[in-house]
Amino acid sequence: MKYNRIQICFLCMLLLACGSVSKENSKTFSNITAAKGERKLAKFEPPRGKVLLFAGQELEAVGGLENYNDGYLNHFDKPAGWTTYTNINPGQHSFGRIQQGLDGLFATHDWGDYHYNASLQLSDEDYSNMALAIGLQFVNHEEKVAKGKHDRYIKRLGKFLLSLGERPVFLRIAYEFDGDPWNHYDQEATIKAYKRMVDIFRRMGVTNTAYVWQSTGFMSNQAQLENWYPGDDYVDWLGVSFFNNWQKIEMIEFARKKGKPVFIAEATPTVTDYDKDPSGSTGLTKPMQLSDPEHGTLAWNKWFVPFFDTIDKNEDVVKAVHYINCHWDSHPMWYNNPTFKGVDARLHLNDTISARWRKITSNPKYIKSSEDLYYKMYNGY
Repeated sequence: MKYNRIQICFLCMLLLACGSVSKENSKTFSNITAAKGERKLAKFEPPRGKVLLFAGQELEAVGGLENYNDGYLNHFDKPAGWTTYTNINPGQHSFGRIQQGLDGLFATHDWGDYHYNASLQLSDEDYSNMALAIGLQFVNHEEKVAKGKHDRYIKRLGKFLLSLGERPVFLRIAYEFDGDPWNHYDQEATIKAYKRMVDIFRRMGVTNTAYVWQSTGFMSNQAQLENWYPGDDYVDWLGVSFFNNWQKIEMIEFARKKGKPVFIAEATPTVTDYDKDPSGSTGLTKPMQLSDPEHGTLAWNKWFVPFFDTIDKNEDVVKAVHYINCHWDSHPMWYNNPTFKGVDARLHLNDTISARWRKITSNPKYIKSSEDLYYKMYNGY
């Protein structure tokens, strides 16, 4: 049978279409176009109006384990992910512990903020079909990381990421980089360290990780954020903390300029005590025990309502949130901290807040754990 030129062109187009269908079924991530006229979605980013829900941060807070069974997972629907923390600051002292580097990833460690053990969580069925967010700090070691002196830790972390297979990971490198004085990162060295880590992971073939660049949210203006920024090629998501200074957050505006999604990567109810701190400059907060009905009412009106409003009013960029379900004032790290020293933010301690939390997060906009979660995160929702 002979074909004319038009028929041949039609057959070629048909073959190309078939090829594109097979690619859609693969689990290799590629940027997905959002609604017409909008930017392309970033790695693991849900569409407008959808939000990935995370809970954290240490074993007690998250729960779901034999010896840690009174946390978020024991009282609420399983979220899309959970958060843990680790470091590359070997030899550093932290509340009675000398850090080894990558603490809390492979064994149970406590550096003043109670127990962490990501491997214990990863091996438990209750943590299946959940993404992982890792807060990685290297305060006082940024120059060593930037110059390659800590490459062995970076490569070990890379192997850990590879071992997770298709489980999506959000890696917050040098989280709260502008959090002076508690972090006091050197800007130039931190930017170089950030880029070095991403370059090494890419060379190692890590593809299940989105790189998150997280500010405190309130300590840097637009120009200062620009000076800290590692560059579009190194940042998938922009992160921000949401505590008592949430009114001063600059990152959402910055995200729109950069065309990146926002991960509210740290959030727990805190309300500034303006009687003792009239300017609000020290971050001094009121006692916040959610088990106390009066405290719970204050927390809901002054923190939870603005938290959910921020999500709803910025649905074009705020695409993931992490609630820290922590008994802050029981951990030595926070005994004298002006923000967290009087805070117990465990949601299940307050029936009213728990009911409101369940009602709001039951809205389909909040993405939780599901059997097809990973497929959706790689291939589009």
